[in-house]
Parts: sequence; C-alpha cells; structure tokens
Amino acid sequence: MATIRQQIIELLEHDEHDARRLSQSLGISEKEVYAHLPHIAKSLSKQGKKLRTEPAECIGCGYRFKNRQRVTKPGKCPVCKSERIENPRFCIK
Repeated sequence: MATIRQQIIELLEHDEHDARRLSQSLGISEKEVYAHLPHIAKSLSKQGKKLRTEPAECIGCGYRFKNRQRVTKPGKCPVCKSERIENPRFCIK
C-alpha cells in the first residue's frame, strides 16, 4: 500500500484538489493534508515537477491571496474582513 504522501501525489497528478477534498478521499484530517504538502513540494522539486497552488479567494469581494506563502486557508480577507474564504487548490505540473 502506498504512503499518504504517495496517495496525495497520485490524486494531484490527475486533477486539481483542495485540502478538504483530499482529506475526504484519503480519510485523514485537513490539518494532516496541509502538513504533508510542503514535504510533497520538496520531493517533487527533486523529480523536476512542481506543486502548483491556485490561491485562496474571498467569496465576498473576490480578493485573491496571490502572494501568500503558506498553503493553509487564510482566516479572513484583508480587504472586506469577510471570513468566507474559498480554499486554495493544488495540482502537480
């Protein structure tokens, strides 16, 4: 059986997913998915691949968190202060 990280890589190679969808597919918590992503990015870079992140977006005003370095979902929008934030999505290219 493949490790959790190998399973995440397998899913991300085929389609774009957010942490919630990955956690539901693998039966682990979102927090655990977020913990694995930096390690996956590092191992992919050694293979010549890249973990692409589609940034989180505020549902209220449409602000995109383009310059955010962390892979986790932000708490609230800096523009409108809304807490309704769409999760960042990930894929492998």
